[in-house]
Amino acid sequence: MKDKRNEVLARQLIDYSVKLQKDEILYLEIKGKETLELGKHIIRYATEKGAIPFWYYNDESLLRQWVSHADDNQFETQAALHLQLMKKADAYIGLRGSDNPFDMADIPVEQMDKQNQIFYKPVHLEERVKRTRWVVLRYPNNAMAQLAEMSQEAFEDFYFEVCCADYAKMSKAQNGLAALMGATDKVHIVSPGTDLTFSIKNIHIVKCDGERNIPDGEVYTAPVRDSINGTITYNTPSLYQGNVYTGISFTFEKGKIVKATCDGDDKKLNEILDTDEGSRYVGEFAIGVNPFILHPMKDTLFDEKIAGSFHLTPGQCYDEAPNGNQSSIHWDLVLIQRKDYGGGEIWFDDKLIRKDGVFVDEKMEQDFSVENLKSDAF
Repeated sequence: MKDKRNEVLARQLIDYSVKLQKDEILYLEIKGKETLELGKHIIRYATEKGAIPFWYYNDESLLRQWVSHADDNQFETQAALHLQLMKKADAYIGLRGSDNPFDMADIPVEQMDKQNQIFYKPVHLEERVKRTRWVVLRYPNNAMAQLAEMSQEAFEDFYFEVCCADYAKMSKAQNGLAALMGATDKVHIVSPGTDLTFSIKNIHIVKCDGERNIPDGEVYTAPVRDSINGTITYNTPSLYQGNVYTGISFTFEKGKIVKATCDGDDKKLNEILDTDEGSRYVGEFAIGVNPFILHPMKDTLFDEKIAGSFHLTPGQCYDEAPNGNQSSIHWDLVLIQRKDYGGGEIWFDDKLIRKDGVFVDEKMEQDFSVENLKSDAF
């Protein structure tokens, strides 16, 4: 898709998100044919700045041929190759726009576990995430528009408005929420099918303001690992490892998921949660604040930023907000609390903070409004 907005987005990714400088190495991963146009702008602009881009093409239709048949030695050899390249990179940009997001749906769980543990964890979770300046984003191809149940033309307009929001203003808007979370011990969340308590005391608070994900718009931390008790019922569908899960419900006792059900394949759901010891504990709690994103579209990078939502994530914690949980999975699952999704409340230390997706603090709510965060780039 030739679109001048690709150039605007490319410059935002390089200058704002990863702050690429002369002589630095950029590791660019391109997934899907339709991402090539944006990829060209990124390569050209990075080169004009005097940086050294390295790029490779990948998508799920290729990846499934590998993951389906590779043995441990093959996974280890490929991981070592990519790890060597990642160690040399100063910055990483991941463009994701595969034609068919369900290409991995029928891969055996044990093979996906090997891909996650032998390849993805050392290359991405332990090297890329911890050391490089990185950002990942989806691309508005027709497959993505279909998941959002929109025409491609309408979806493209929505996409660029979201992805080119004024993230510098969003960063300032997040300061108040981050400070509030940083002063909090006990969190109590109530929604239909949800009554959950946990502590976030002394866990670091992180603003997500366009430097890691595009789109962005969340403030995250992690629960004290053993502190979660109660039940949560998520109300957004989740596309994970090529399968869509709906109606996921977890019951926690002392931080551990002791019961997990969904509207579909409970067996597969529990197989994911049995990946390793940390898979039944939570590594992230985040509040979504992007006012341009209101409805789920089976795409985590968008859904976890939905205004009036939060996500509670089984699996690996982030180094920036560590709670000690280690896992090869990190599964962002979203609950929307706006009235049109059933409503709900978030309480910090017995004080109501957000009701039906709206912050009680009127200034905070205004800071996260479309009017305040709309870009003037176009």
